[in-house]
Amino acid sequence: MAEWWSYRLSDFLLFSPRTYHRLFELYNAAIWPAQAVSVLLGLLMLVLLRRGGPVAGPSVGAILAACWAWVAIAFHLDRYASINWGAPWLAAGFLAQAALLVWAGAIGGRLSVPPRLDAAGRAGIGIFLFALLAQPAIGLLLGRTWRQAEIFGVAPDPTAIGTLGLLLALAGPARWLLMILPVLWCAVTGATLWAMSAPEAWMPPTAALLATMLAARQALVRQLSP
Repeated sequence: MAEWWSYRLSDFLLFSPRTYHRLFELYNAAIWPAQAVSVLLGLLMLVLLRRGGPVAGPSVGAILAACWAWVAIAFHLDRYASINWGAPWLAAGFLAQAALLVWAGAIGGRLSVPPRLDAAGRAGIGIFLFALLAQPAIGLLLGRTWRQAEIFGVAPDPTAIGTLGLLLALAGPARWLLMILPVLWCAVTGATLWAMSAPEAWMPPTAALLATMLAARQALVRQLSP
């Protein structure tokens, strides 16, 4: 038996890259037109952030909660579980994030839209736009088809990255708590993609690190502001 330190990350992978991308192809075919609805919801959240007001923060929280719950059930439980025995645990994490978003935003009033976006907030909007509009095209640039695209609101990676971006653009005492599970997912999926030797493996961890650094700087600036 080989020593434990001789194992590589890829030795723990339960599926091949081809199986993983084929999973998204079958998933996208099964849930259409949910992808179009999720993109429209993403654009609606941008409108809410632009307009502001007392209902904007809770509304964004409710939409994000619905997205995380959808991914938990429709992707992790109904699809990913067929190739990964750990998918039910991942689904539980996504449902926990959905519950936190409901508690913090939809009914708790712990998320709000600031009257003016600071530099971190504007960067957050950029991160969200990347997840919403650019990330689905990454696979195409890497030689995969549109049928295998990962779409915000229905696929886990862009949903987590987009959520981090939106949280940077929001205000409220619950933001740090709401960032924990998206950051953890970015680490998990980054490791999975790395094990598959996927060229895009660096993107989720980098997005999580960038969002965390921006949030820390944002909190420091707000503390030092008179």
